[in-house]
Amino acid sequence: MHQPHAMTTTTRRSPIHVRRPGRASLALLAAASLFGAARAAPAAAWAPTRPVTLVVPYNPGGGTDATARAVAGRLAVLWKQPVLVENLGGADGLIGTRRVIEAAPDGYTLLFQVPSILLMKYQRSLKGIDPVARLTPVTAVATSPTAIVVTATLPFKTLPDLVAYCRSKPCNAGSGENSSKVRAQKFAADYQLPNLAVVNYRGTAPIVGDLVSGNLTMAFTGITAAIPLHKSGRLRVLVTNGRDRAHALPEVPTSMEAGWADSYSVTWYGMFAPQGTPPAVAQAIADAVREAGKDPHVREALATAGAEPAFTSPAAFTAMVRDDDARLGALVKRFPLED
Repeated sequence: MHQPHAMTTTTRRSPIHVRRPGRASLALLAAASLFGAARAAPAAAWAPTRPVTLVVPYNPGGGTDATARAVAGRLAVLWKQPVLVENLGGADGLIGTRRVIEAAPDGYTLLFQVPSILLMKYQRSLKGIDPVARLTPVTAVATSPTAIVVTATLPFKTLPDLVAYCRSKPCNAGSGENSSKVRAQKFAADYQLPNLAVVNYRGTAPIVGDLVSGNLTMAFTGITAAIPLHKSGRLRVLVTNGRDRAHALPEVPTSMEAGWADSYSVTWYGMFAPQGTPPAVAQAIADAVREAGKDPHVREALATAGAEPAFTSPAAFTAMVRDDDARLGALVKRFPLED
């Protein structure tokens, strides 16, 4: 019997055609690859390509000027560009501050200021205009307690002795900025010294000169210019106004230790840029200032000035400014400024 042939099935597979990309597709793929790489790589931080001006709105010789110059010198090295410190004193810091407000918001014109800037809006001549609202806080650089400094010719060494002396004899107090004026008025009110004459000066240097010569009884000022004269015995720092004793003057009590309650007053030295400065530029400047603060010469300069490093982000400095604005605003309502 004839056996049938076994059936075999052959499956034919259709050839798979691989479509090769054309030139246009290859170009798109290359562009996408480059775009992805660009997104993955961090953007270079802003850095100046020409000289930067750092405006100090007070006369040379005080703590603000000394601190600004120390930082500016190191920034010039890091940026490989000159950082020019420009002193524009006058009008309680308003002239120099206005110079920066009106500058281009490009990182090339910066302001070095202290808490007195927060009181400018209370001056009648400004008609309520707030300079801080027209600036961008960049970074706090350092902090330093204010102090009550007296001429060394006076025969006492404590704050209660000063109060007793001023209750029996005419006294005057020097101030070089708005915040000092407010502190002097608060001191007179707290200790019931209605005849204390507050004398306004343009900067710290003439205050120190009049203290040394005996033309002033006391001054409400920063400790920078007073430290060397205190140590040489030509001036006397009675108290500092921080919560803790100043590192530069550990032997000097705080005003709270000496019995003056609610006397906290610490100056920050801060850097501002014109309003509208891009956040990336402000952050790059803050980062550069923080890096500058690692330099031993900058640290030594701050210590000599009686200041302590406080390098912050723009956000942290903004919070510091806001807190001090509320504190000083409450004081100036009690003791209005006079133009």
